[in-house]
Amino acid sequence: MIGKSMQELIALLESNAVTSVEIVQAFLQEMNHKRELNAYITVLDDEALQQAQQSDKRRKAEKPLSQFDGIPIAIKDNICTQGILTTCASGILKNFIPPYNATAYQKLLNAGFIVLGKTNLDEFAMGSTTETSFFGPTKNPVDITKVPGGSSGGSAAAVKACCAPVALGSDTGGSIRQPASLCGVVGIKPTYGRVSRYGLVAFASSLDQIGTFANTVKDAADVLAVISGVDRCDATSIAMPVDFGSDTITGTIKGLRIGVPREYFNGVDNQIVQAVETVIKQLELKGAIVHTISLQYTDYAVPIYYLIATAEASSNLGRYDGVRYGYRSPNIAKLKDLYTKTRQEGFGKEVKRRIILGTFALSSGYYDAYYLKALKGRRLIIDDFNKAFEECDCIVAPVTTTTAFGIGEKIADPLALYMADILTISANLAGIPGMSVPVAEDTHGLPIGVQLMARHFNEMVMLNVAQAIEDSIGH
Repeated sequence: MIGKSMQELIALLESNAVTSVEIVQAFLQEMNHKRELNAYITVLDDEALQQAQQSDKRRKAEKPLSQFDGIPIAIKDNICTQGILTTCASGILKNFIPPYNATAYQKLLNAGFIVLGKTNLDEFAMGSTTETSFFGPTKNPVDITKVPGGSSGGSAAAVKACCAPVALGSDTGGSIRQPASLCGVVGIKPTYGRVSRYGLVAFASSLDQIGTFANTVKDAADVLAVISGVDRCDATSIAMPVDFGSDTITGTIKGLRIGVPREYFNGVDNQIVQAVETVIKQLELKGAIVHTISLQYTDYAVPIYYLIATAEASSNLGRYDGVRYGYRSPNIAKLKDLYTKTRQEGFGKEVKRRIILGTFALSSGYYDAYYLKALKGRRLIIDDFNKAFEECDCIVAPVTTTTAFGIGEKIADPLALYMADILTISANLAGIPGMSVPVAEDTHGLPIGVQLMARHFNEMVMLNVAQAIEDSIGH
């Protein structure tokens, strides 16, 4: 079972060739063999096997909850799971057990998915390497001396290492696409509002989105289809038809207009440029019409993003005060001291840095100069994409400027890590869908992904291009 796609596992279950218990046991065994990757924070051995037994009973009675009943999945540990630790990889939530389920997670349970465990991440999803986790860094399965990317590095590593066939992650500035590229798996960030954020522990509320990881485009699309839809618990979710899935993705792109933004190739490693150019040529051979476009405000995306994201983080993380839930510093008599000591001891260095940046940007005298100006810049980026999509149906570009780098190599240089997000954060600022598809390896055998972006709620177009690429390259 290990190494098979989700669609292949479904076929095995439907033909009674294997049971869900056998599938879950195989993945749990693989997870145990690869504990050095540190992909999981919490492993649910007993719970997963119990769920698998129930799934097998339903299939035997010919009453499966859906075609996905009995399929294992991994969940990023910033998505609330009732009765199961949800730590956000932070010391301040190291013992937190939510009293409710995130909507996306509940939809998976309703479909019969079986949760293998909660995956590692950068603390509160603030990072690009999964090195800021309170529980230690995750290692890249391709080369354990390298980072897996972040913040959803645990989910990407779990899928790549065959420790889960599919996984959920979250993407605030590239946190699905970047680790998907560095680990060599498929990762999708949907349109903002496509998937409910209810139960996703907030980092930056206007940017966060739950998405999916898998080894194939169709697997990632199918899981995304399950979790998509409007939710009365999330006022930012939007009622749009889910028009994509493995049964509708054809890979046919004849006549489709592909835009290639010239700004996305500045400072990018030559091997990545060559890989993306090869993909573009293959798309042309399949009938796509390719032309160069301009996204002129790309260079401003990093400062705009890190003002808006940190400002929202400063507001969202104010709830961790040591009073209501989470870690509380012991033996404190004064309320002010309780707040100070709890946050000082509970938050990691990167989280503190971003809270301070965001609080400064929102402070009196600086709000107009920084935060308000960033909001105006975001509007320009949105207009930039709207103009681009008048000329094209899908944008093709690199995901990252380099392939995976060494653990510890950049963690001491926050600015270098922030700049590493330059190719992914614009999609979050604009709220458009984006994804990464593995297409090649560099001379060191490290994965290279290509990034696809489309208009709001045009995931279907993006997924068809992704399938065309997968058909040309192979899984």
